[in-house]
Amino acid sequence: MAPRDDWTFPFEEPLHAVFPALHEAQNSWMSQIDSLSAPDRKTHELIRLVCTVVLRNHEGVERHARLAGEVGATWDEILGSIMLSCPGFGLLPAVEAIPHARRGFKSARDPERDLEEESDDDDHR
Repeated sequence: MAPRDDWTFPFEEPLHAVFPALHEAQNSWMSQIDSLSAPDRKTHELIRLVCTVVLRNHEGVERHARLAGEVGATWDEILGSIMLSCPGFGLLPAVEAIPHARRGFKSARDPERDLEEESDDDDHR
């Protein structure tokens, strides 16, 4: 089966191949969650960012940091949200998440910028 352009995540193609009805139901359910009017979209993305930090899902951290930045979150709000996970889940998941979040946040501000060539100084704050 050829990959579809509207599938966002790598798991979608294999899931759809074996369980197409389950995949469609999951997409419908997620669209309902994405359409919640409260909390506001920025808070929504910050919450989902923290969930991905806790799961140590670095791809998700980058994605939700980018989305949070796109809807107005500052770097301090993103970093603060990540650090709020520490009391319950420890320092290591938060520290591991920071460079991924920074990459996502930077891509929200300037998607054309080559992030690999930037100074590491920005990654510490």
